[in-house]
Amino acid sequence: MDIDDDDPHGNYSDGNRAFLQAFMARGQLSFQESKKILAAIFSVQEDKEVSADEVTQEDFDSYISAAADALSPLDYEIRNSQHQVTKERIYAIVNSISDPLTQLATVRTTEEMLYIKRLLDAMFETYNTRRREVMAITSIQALEKKLLRGANRADEGESVTAVDKGLTGAEAERLLLKLEEEKWLERSPQGFYRLSPRALMELRSWLVDAYNDSDDPDEWQRIKFCEACKEIATVGQRCSNMECNVRLHNICEVAYWNSRQSKHCPKCETEWDGEHYVGQQAVTTTEEYLRGKRRSGGGKRARADDAVEEEEEE
Repeated sequence: MDIDDDDPHGNYSDGNRAFLQAFMARGQLSFQESKKILAAIFSVQEDKEVSADEVTQEDFDSYISAAADALSPLDYEIRNSQHQVTKERIYAIVNSISDPLTQLATVRTTEEMLYIKRLLDAMFETYNTRRREVMAITSIQALEKKLLRGANRADEGESVTAVDKGLTGAEAERLLLKLEEEKWLERSPQGFYRLSPRALMELRSWLVDAYNDSDDPDEWQRIKFCEACKEIATVGQRCSNMECNVRLHNICEVAYWNSRQSKHCPKCETEWDGEHYVGQQAVTTTEEYLRGKRRSGGGKRARADDAVEEEEEE
């Protein structure tokens, strides 16, 4: 990515280039993660040791701003959002013009991209129902034959399935690891894969277009947004009314309810009990999962798969 021609005043330094290269290599970046990067850059620039603790939020904001200016002529922008679990603000470089899957496709084979699409379908269709909005997939489910070989795409026609050779289990495992390293996916301690902040920022519009098929905002939708921060909610709480689309991130709920007179759904007025979940908690709080946890010798991943399995059977 050559940005020199877009800096006629020479204000974009080697330090800015180094920061942007490090940013791009990581896929997404937080202020805390940037401290070591900027400390190393400052140490070279000032010819003395600069510690990560000396790097300020203002330093980070300045480098993010310069990177955004450099990327803009190339049809890229820097977006940011809060992590749905940690509340940490995450920054990502997003293609602002082309199809959102383009960036994923540039270094993938056809079979890998078809597998990624099946993985997304599993997250946002198979394991995302009115009764249980998981929007995540366990490592075991991600390696099931129907995902590896594309059994759930047969309805798209023979011309598609004929060229889809699928992936082996080992190939899929390597791809999942790569997607994790590139910050497209993140994996929880319980073994669930979900979309990362980078993926949610990059794929936001595409997810809505791909999985929300109704023009009526009152109908149940697969992709929903936090009532407080207006970002996609794949982790958090839901209204107990299964037909209602109101969702809240756990990290947003305290401030949200403090701003309201009563703890009732702002849309349907159902009492909000905070015990209906979005994300892996829709599985890990179920009796099936907890019963499996009490059994001796049952692994977390296996228990999670058992609890989620009924969604497919219904």
